[in-house]
Amino acid sequence: MTREEALQLLKKHVKKQNLIKHMVAVGGIMRALARHFGEDEHRWELAGLLHDIDYEYTNENPENHPEMGVQILRDYGFQDEEILHAILAHNNKAPLESLMDKALYVSDPTSGFIVAAALIRPEKSLDAVDVPFLLRRFKEKSFARGASREQMKMCEELLGLSLEDFYAIALEGMKEVREELGL
Repeated sequence: MTREEALQLLKKHVKKQNLIKHMVAVGGIMRALARHFGEDEHRWELAGLLHDIDYEYTNENPENHPEMGVQILRDYGFQDEEILHAILAHNNKAPLESLMDKALYVSDPTSGFIVAAALIRPEKSLDAVDVPFLLRRFKEKSFARGASREQMKMCEELLGLSLEDFYAIALEGMKEVREELGL
């Protein structure tokens, strides 16, 4: 599946622009992490792009997320089992085994955290955000409350990256898709 095919499939199943932007952002983070680890950037980005494809369908029944998304992808003919496993693992529906699984797990809350950091800046731009700014905001419990600090901090245990290094990679990945994010 190409990136464009993934975006078309995503837009067929997701109507909320903020949710689409979230998945694009996670895809950007995943691409940057793949580059850092010497992994397949395209496949890792697909995992990020597609991980919440069922979110609008399962909003009322979150216990069905992301299994419904995996089924949507299988019905489409998508057969990359490593990506499908990572999608399940990001929401604790499969064990965190592969590096891709672990990267998607920590990237999911990070995208919203970085977007929130950009939006509180007067410029409303990722260019106004740097790693020290993110680290200061991380300590503020009231900032971006929905972004799990515990999950993001697991970058150390799961990926062997300090929070500082993880944020640097994630921020760079999001900057690569800034036009699509409008940031």
